[in-house]
Amino acid sequence: MNGDLNRLMARLGYQFQDISLLELALTHRSVSRHRNYERLEFLGDAQLGQIISVALFEQFPEAAEGQLTRMRASLVRGQTLALVARELGLGEYLVLGGGELKSGGFRRDSILADALESIIGAMLLDGGESRCREVVLCWFAPRLDAISPQSAQKDAKTRLQEWLQARKFELPTYEVTQVEGLAPKQTFDVQCSLDQVQQIFIAQGASRRKAEQEAASLALEWLEQQYD
Repeated sequence: MNGDLNRLMARLGYQFQDISLLELALTHRSVSRHRNYERLEFLGDAQLGQIISVALFEQFPEAAEGQLTRMRASLVRGQTLALVARELGLGEYLVLGGGELKSGGFRRDSILADALESIIGAMLLDGGESRCREVVLCWFAPRLDAISPQSAQKDAKTRLQEWLQARKFELPTYEVTQVEGLAPKQTFDVQCSLDQVQQIFIAQGASRRKAEQEAASLALEWLEQQYD
């Protein structure tokens, strides 16, 4: 296991002093209700928001509050975090219960995003704020370089609605198809239906709103490929 974790730490660009923190950060709640990454995820979520907020504040001294908020939302949303986690190969190292393994949990966006946040929380405890910030900014450097106030658009549901209205298409409908877990750690499955083109897009999120946004993003991406 330690050999595997050494390879992971090389990918992360961070060497843990306390390996048990990294092991905990990789452990899903399906393995243990009491010893899993949820508390570290809570800490990492807050730390990530602060790191990205400060980076954007310094990078765009002329940007308005709304622009900064939209850029931050774009960078810390679940879909982006899952992409970063995949780039780091995080799915290979997750410790999942039997049910999650069988259902392909190591590929699921919500689990990958949560695990990335938990690792940030673990790095904060292990190495302090300065070192944690340095590593996280390295992970997000390409996205920070690419983002701009102009590129941080409205949320996906709004953009999808505007795209459809501009072409006189019917508006989408959203439906929660499944809710897993107990509050406040629930997972929502939502489908976004586009009746006019007979397509359904399914996404998952830690809240109904997040799941709807992810489903809308998938729908908009498909529409833009088909029609634009």
